[in-house]
Amino acid sequence: MAEITISAVTKSFAQDRVVLDHVSFQVDAGERVGLLGGNGAGKTTLLKILTGEVQPDSGSATVARGRRMGYVAQLNRFSSENTVEDVLAGAYARVREISRQLDRAHADMSALSPAQYDALEREFQALGGYDWQTDLNKIAAGLQIGPDMRARRFSELSGGEQTRVCLARLIMEKTDVLLLDEPTNHLDMASLEWLEDYLVHFKGAVLVVSHDRYFLDVVVDRIVELENGRAEFYSGNYSFYAREKELRYQQRMLQYEKEQAKIKQLEFQIARLKAWGSVYDNPALHKRAASMEKRIERTRQTDRPTRESRLEMDFSSEAFRADRVLRVENLAKAYDGRTLFSGVTAEIRGGGEKVALLGGNGAGKTTFLKILLGQEAADAGSAVFGPSVKVAYLPQVVTFEHPERTLYDTLLYEGGCDPQQARDRLGAFRFRGEDQFKTVSQLSGGERARLRLCLIMLSRANLLILDEPTNHLDLASREWIEEAVSHFQGTLLFVSHDRYFVRRFANRVWEIDGGAFTDYPGDYERYRRVKAMNALKPQAPAPAQKQEPAPQKKSGRGPKNERRLNALEREIVKREQELAAFDARMEAAASDYVKLNEILAEKAAAQEEIDELYAQWEAAAEAMGENE
Repeated sequence: MAEITISAVTKSFAQDRVVLDHVSFQVDAGERVGLLGGNGAGKTTLLKILTGEVQPDSGSATVARGRRMGYVAQLNRFSSENTVEDVLAGAYARVREISRQLDRAHADMSALSPAQYDALEREFQALGGYDWQTDLNKIAAGLQIGPDMRARRFSELSGGEQTRVCLARLIMEKTDVLLLDEPTNHLDMASLEWLEDYLVHFKGAVLVVSHDRYFLDVVVDRIVELENGRAEFYSGNYSFYAREKELRYQQRMLQYEKEQAKIKQLEFQIARLKAWGSVYDNPALHKRAASMEKRIERTRQTDRPTRESRLEMDFSSEAFRADRVLRVENLAKAYDGRTLFSGVTAEIRGGGEKVALLGGNGAGKTTFLKILLGQEAADAGSAVFGPSVKVAYLPQVVTFEHPERTLYDTLLYEGGCDPQQARDRLGAFRFRGEDQFKTVSQLSGGERARLRLCLIMLSRANLLILDEPTNHLDLASREWIEEAVSHFQGTLLFVSHDRYFVRRFANRVWEIDGGAFTDYPGDYERYRRVKAMNALKPQAPAPAQKQEPAPQKKSGRGPKNERRLNALEREIVKREQELAAFDARMEAAASDYVKLNEILAEKAAAQEEIDELYAQWEAAAEAMGENE
């Protein structure tokens, strides 16, 4: 049954700009549909048409009769006197009112007739009245809305915190249809995973706008993309959409090229017929040529497909000539009596490692990076880069010392380019034409990050440190940043909540959690598996009353086991680096089918060996944990 029906919706804004052009689709009960499109494509406009906030020029957008619809943006309107607790508890207003009536009836038996009492009691149970406080606490905890936040006024919260509270309120209201516009903004990984699990098990219909590709992979089962006013449909999650979109582009380009070849052939024949008709004064040949010209118009059915051009240049970097990129020893930092991390000892050896630094909001990740870069002082310990390491840093908020300069001048003065190099490099980073003569102050956050990456590429850095490089970027910008980073051959250390980015690049994970630092060899998916395994381990029992000493059990945490675990970790890192080299060999042998198959077989065997090493590492780590 269709819960949401979009029928031939058309909407235009100023200067006859058509945002939606006869868009039609539906969302059935139990479906979770991702709504994608570039900035200005009409995603939020379509959601607002569904809520009635915006009226379409033609067509209709409706929700099935009797269905309750929830939209986060609609909820963000509460009195300045409301506390967060008031906002959350407001979702259970009817339950609380029934509870008060039933309490009055208990105190005064004449307040309600038996029939009225029974009706209220049934409604109370149907609404889950006995569990409403438990539900509220569970949802608030899942979205990291703690007791301190619940006691604050809603108006005092940041924009991100308000959105998180509104999302919790929406979930508590148990609506049948959810309209979500960027619900993952400002959520840490624990909250993201909680929300994903909730939506995967949600029984109603979901229409969600999101730039979080990992979230879209986990949650949605269908994609609707808005582009040039029209809707394109993909029957799968984001990864399916990305593959299918490229395939459709290639098919359309092939069809276009076939049509153009046919048109070129017809134009050649027309030219010959007209020439012969003139030479031999033959009207029939001119008539035949005119008929073929009409055939050209019938053949011309496919517009040339377009897409953003790919990055055309590589990072250049200084050769790395040392065993160690970074050594951190006994590093500690605290703020206002709260320990962010302490006793951190870790090392990045060799070039080419890609390390993700993960942790919840406020865990101290950015502070950790700033200490490495010398921008903040540690309370204890040290962080030292190798002698041949050249660092480049892309912060969360990119600023320039001279924002009044044009992009072109910035490349001349800060990048050391000559005029032609500056034009060429800016063009390669999609700053073309008049855009090159904008001032830096006119750029958006994503454009400033792009310009900074352009300068970083010129710096010959061999260690790239990124702090939330994809934050607040649309899908196209995120993919562009990833494309640029994928060309970097040096060592990468980055903080990100974008799990798609983490999954693509990380071959090692550092985590700061509750003041503790943990080093996980392996990629993001392996990190998640190890975390899940650790969560299933039984907690250590509370200390018992003093008894007679029991025979000592041999501990797994001896020097021999420590050495075994460290040796496995080093071997895994080495094998992962060797595995990465297969990609270059495969690219070089792309035109040699036999050689390519040999390399693929070698890569598969190498991957099996790595998987076996990981299995040994997990078994050793688990044994140590059990014998502590």
